[in-house]
Amino acid sequence: MIERGQGMNETEFGPAGDSDLGGFQIENFSESERQAVYRAIYERRDIRHFRSEPIPDDVLARIIQAAHHGPSVGFMQPWDFILIKDLDVRRQVKELFHKERQAASCFFEEPRRSQYLSFKLEGILESPVNVCVTCDPTRAGEVLGRNSIPETDVYSTCCAIQNLWLAARCEGIGVGWVSILNPLQLHQILGVPAHILPVAYLCLGYPTQFYEQPMLEKAGWRERLPVDPLIHLDGWSGQSGSGWDNFLEEIGNTAQGETES
Repeated sequence: MIERGQGMNETEFGPAGDSDLGGFQIENFSESERQAVYRAIYERRDIRHFRSEPIPDDVLARIIQAAHHGPSVGFMQPWDFILIKDLDVRRQVKELFHKERQAASCFFEEPRRSQYLSFKLEGILESPVNVCVTCDPTRAGEVLGRNSIPETDVYSTCCAIQNLWLAARCEGIGVGWVSILNPLQLHQILGVPAHILPVAYLCLGYPTQFYEQPMLEKAGWRERLPVDPLIHLDGWSGQSGSGWDNFLEEIGNTAQGETES
C-alpha cells in the first residue's frame, strides 16, 4: 500500500538494485528513490495560498528543465513556457480571471454557486512566478504517430505540465493551475501568436502549506473516486479472468490501506 507521505518497503514494491533481463543490465531505482517518486505523486496538490519569498533561479531552472523532459508523441516537444513576474501583466490576468469566474458561477444552483464563489481558485499575484505552458501544433511538421490522433500535441503538452508539477513538489514549490481564463483574451494579454494554444496558466511559489487532501475534496465539493470501477480487463466490458486475480487482490489491498490511513 502506498501511504500518503510515507515510504514503501521492498515487500510491497519488490527488491531494489539492478536487474539483468535477457543480457540487458537495467539500473533500478533504490528503495529511497522509489519512495521519493511515489511521495511526490501522492503529495502533489493544486496550491492557492503562497508565501512571498521568491523562487531561487536554480530551482526554477530545474523545474522548467524537468518539464522540458516530458514525453511527447513523435518527440514533437510542442511546448513553450512563458515565465511571468511582471505585476502589470499578472494584474491583467487576474482581472480576466475575476470576469470568467463570475460568468462561470451562473452554471451552478444555490447553495453550490455561493460555495463556488467562496473558493480561492488562484494565486496570480501572491505567487512570485506565473508560467503559461503553450502548445505549438506546427512544431514538428509531419509528426510520427500523430496522424490518427491529432490531439496528441495537447496531450504531450500535458505530460510536460505533470513533469513540472512533480518536480516542483520535490523542490517544495507549490503549483496552482488557473483554468478559469478566456483563452482568446489570454492570447492578447501575453502576445501569444494566433496558432499557439495556451494549455495551462500556472502559479508557482512556496506554499503556506501542502494540503493533506485536495482542496475540493476537503471542502466536500468532490470525492476521490475509487479506482476499482475504473479498471476494465481485456476490454471495456471485460470480467475478471485468467491472469488478473492477483492484481485485483492488490488493488483491493491498496484501497483498504487508503481507508485506514
